[in-house]
Formats: sequence, structure tokens, C-alpha cells
Amino acid sequence: MPSDPAVPPALRTWFVIHCLADLLFAIPMMLAPVFTLELFGWTEVDPLTTRLVAAALVGIGVESYLGRGSDHQHFVGMLRLKMLWSGAANLGIALSIAQGAPTMAWLFQGIFAGFFVLWTSYFLRLRRTG
Repeated sequence: MPSDPAVPPALRTWFVIHCLADLLFAIPMMLAPVFTLELFGWTEVDPLTTRLVAAALVGIGVESYLGRGSDHQHFVGMLRLKMLWSGAANLGIALSIAQGAPTMAWLFQGIFAGFFVLWTSYFLRLRRTG
């Protein structure tokens, strides 16, 4: 794995953690969307939409793992993508909560908000060093 000193080792670790978190949710959502979301309190589930979200999680998560050894420029691009995804997810979840989403939506809001803050802080840090 190449080592670019401009990329903090902790960020590489966060990319691996992010991959694992994405796959933890994506695999059950892909294989059993209705069952999985019913566990989290959803009573109305669209399997197609659920699987599209799972596909996005797989794509972003696996690329995080595969790109963990990349250079500074790759990380800047991936962080930009991750900020857009987590920021848009936060907006979508907030709108859904306002329309009566299940209580578990707050957990997902917290997860996406935490990742948004994490990715934004690293993005700003890498932009300063690059």
C-alpha cells in the first residue's frame, strides 16, 4: 500500500471503518429489504429504493476500502463524494423525519451527520496540505 505523507494514517483507517459500516447495512438491505427495514420500524418499504440505497452504500464503502492506499488527490475526490453523499442523506433523512419517519431515522441521522463532520474536517485539512 503506497504511503502518501499528506494523507493521515487515521483517515486511511476511517476509510476501512466506513467500508465495514456501509457493508453492515448494505448487505441485509440488498438481500432482504422489507425484513431489514421492518426491524428498524419502517412499515412501508419500497424494495427497489432500498436496494438502490444499498447499492450506493456498497459502491462508496468498497471504494473506500480499495482506495485506502491511494494518494492525496484520490482522497480529496473521495472526501468530496462522501461529503455530498452524507450531506444529501442528512437532508433527506431530516425531511423524512418531518414527515413522520420511524424513530430509528434519528439514529441514521446521527450516523450520517457524524460522518459528514468527519469527512468535512479531513477534506479541509487535506486541502490545506495539498
